[in-house]
Amino acid sequence: MFIIPAIDLIDGKCVRLSQGDYSSKKEYHDDPLEMAKRFEDAGIQRLHLVDLDGAKAKKIVNEDVLERICNGTNLKVDFGGGIQSDPEIEKAFTLGAKQVTGGSIAVKNPQLFESWIASYGSEKIILGADAKNQKIAVGGWEETTSVDLIPFIKSYYEKGIRYVICTDVAKDGLLQGPSVELYREILQEIPDLKLIASGGVSSVKDLEELEKTGVYGAIVGKAYYEGRVSLEELAAF
Repeated sequence: MFIIPAIDLIDGKCVRLSQGDYSSKKEYHDDPLEMAKRFEDAGIQRLHLVDLDGAKAKKIVNEDVLERICNGTNLKVDFGGGIQSDPEIEKAFTLGAKQVTGGSIAVKNPQLFESWIASYGSEKIILGADAKNQKIAVGGWEETTSVDLIPFIKSYYEKGIRYVICTDVAKDGLLQGPSVELYREILQEIPDLKLIASGGVSSVKDLEELEKTGVYGAIVGKAYYEGRVSLEELAAF
């Protein structure tokens, strides 16, 4: 299982939200590149970089941070937040992202998202499937749809998606443990999926539980920033 630290960006700084609520913002570091280098120095290979300003603006806002991290480290960066057009996804890859995550776009403009899968291939496009009570949530989780999570993932798997980041919104940023049962259920339905668990990790024990489910990766954010898990512990995976 890959450990994938998350850096969420507002105004170019590392922040975390709880359950996607911008008013719950907590700042952790004002230099995301320095933070990314710490992860790399510990032996971590991947980074989940989210442009929260971009998610609101519906276009990339923190492009300088993306470029600095991609140029300043060898981390395999997956980037998301506000990518809703061909020029924006091209920009993300040009700035150095190795993968791009599409969430709201996959729900609201499936034709465009499917064209990206066709153009860039399944190694470069990640489906962001965020859910509340197994229903897809979009728009920075401000809107819950009537779309069922597992059939939604399955339909995109059939269209070529192989990587899925699944966040249980009810768990995110609360340090109350991840949705182990949900991930188990998804992998029972789609065993070959490269499923990346996101939200709720609070301890090494949570990571061990996730590893047992067979997920491809686990995103770690607040648990690291709040000192619940150390870099050494993360690197041990």
